[in-house]
Amino acid sequence: MNKIRIITLSVFVSLSANSIAQEMNEQEKEKALKTSTNLTWEGNKALSEDDFIAAEVNYRKAISESPENSAAPYNLGNAYYLNETYNEAFSRFKEAGETSTSKKDKHSAYHNMGNVFMKRKEYEKAVEAYKEALRNDPTDEETRYNLALAKELLKKDEENKQQNQDDKDEDKKDKDENKDQDKKDEGENEDKKDQGDEGDKGEEGDKNEEQKDENKDGEGDKKNQKKQPEQGDKEQQQQPRPNQLSKQQVENLLRAMQNAEKKVQDKIDAKKVKGVKIKNEKDW
Repeated sequence: MNKIRIITLSVFVSLSANSIAQEMNEQEKEKALKTSTNLTWEGNKALSEDDFIAAEVNYRKAISESPENSAAPYNLGNAYYLNETYNEAFSRFKEAGETSTSKKDKHSAYHNMGNVFMKRKEYEKAVEAYKEALRNDPTDEETRYNLALAKELLKKDEENKQQNQDDKDEDKKDKDENKDQDKKDEGENEDKKDQGDEGDKGEEGDKNEEQKDENKDGEGDKKNQKKQPEQGDKEQQQQPRPNQLSKQQVENLLRAMQNAEKKVQDKIDAKKVKGVKIKNEKDW
């Protein structure tokens, strides 16, 4: 019986110690949560006074004091959001949504996460965040409006992406067609060039043939010209020239010229005689 009592007593003592430890832990948690809440209040005051640095310091201290204080990361997220530090804001809103046990607080955290995604133009993620917010509070009309806006922007964004892709495909198609046309034109130009070269060669060949014929004709004319003077010389040697006089004709011509010259001289002498004036002397 004593052994049983001792065991029973030991169990009781053990249970009492655990209860005391749990009670102390709860007290510490409550104390830490109270300290965290006070620091959060200080952070809110600094943020209302536009003192971002002081607000950030107090919120961080509040988070380190008690992870159960979801208001501290949520408010710090708001501070980052107002400071346009959206990456940090998203991290703090996510932390608040995961640690919060209140549906209302979860709704607020996911709603603000959706706002961050909207700022980043990540509309698909914004839609999911607003849906999660409505799961925790289906009555919030502002969240519902933001969800509808996010869906509309997502639709336009997808249409723009599709249009851009279509434009790229069309540009690529045009470039490919232009390349094909350029290759076709180059091939046609090469064919024309080859045909032109063949035509030029043909014309040059015809010209060369004509030139050869002309050269042959010229050489033939030269040969004939060379032969003709030789034949003419022989004929000239064999026959007298048409204007060449014989010896008798020359003598007759000289005799006639002498007779004509004599007649002319006689006439001149006669004129000289008749032309002399007779001088008459006057008697005074």
